[in-house]
Amino acid sequence: MRELSAAATVLADRLRDELLSGELSPGSRLKEEHLAQRFHVGRYTVRSALRTLVTNGLLEHEPNRGARVPELYPERVDQLFAYRTVLEVGSLRIALSRGLALEPVAVATAALENLPADAPWPQVLRTHQEIHRTIVALSDNPRLIDAYTGCEEELQFVTATTRPAYTAGKLAALHIELLTHLRRGGDRAVDALTRDIEIGRGAVLDAMTATVTATG
Repeated sequence: MRELSAAATVLADRLRDELLSGELSPGSRLKEEHLAQRFHVGRYTVRSALRTLVTNGLLEHEPNRGARVPELYPERVDQLFAYRTVLEVGSLRIALSRGLALEPVAVATAALENLPADAPWPQVLRTHQEIHRTIVALSDNPRLIDAYTGCEEELQFVTATTRPAYTAGKLAALHIELLTHLRRGGDRAVDALTRDIEIGRGAVLDAMTATVTATG
């Protein structure tokens, strides 16, 4: 059982990379027998890996049809970003009320700023996401942290799939400005984080509209 669990973890990681790099497009079906042959693993291992990705919001499971990459709709984006706003802004309020230092956020922002211009998109996504993960972690509230972890991969998937018009440099500039406002504390910090998340939501929706227009 331990070997199967380890193999399923490896397979889930490989499929996650493909999802977050855009190699698996929305609507694509993942067939157990094909994956078992491709990765030279058993069907139980494939099933366990797919179940993990379904739980994390990266795949959908349809009865009698298996797993597939979910389609993206504006309603789903709106719901996901609304949930994200509640978690991140709530975490920030707790951190500010306790007078916690924002140095971890500064470190995460510097990592984004230091990425090379040609950094792979998945790396840009992970580095950017670390900033927001750090904000939530400052709450030191396990329930908030667990809830955010539960939607974090889905957030990355949505951004990876839509490919909004971001570069590492543009994201870094936005978050350097965000950090400046966070350091001011109070309503300015809360408003800045809310605005940053809204900018992200708008960029994703704009990218979705552009894709529909291009393919239509």
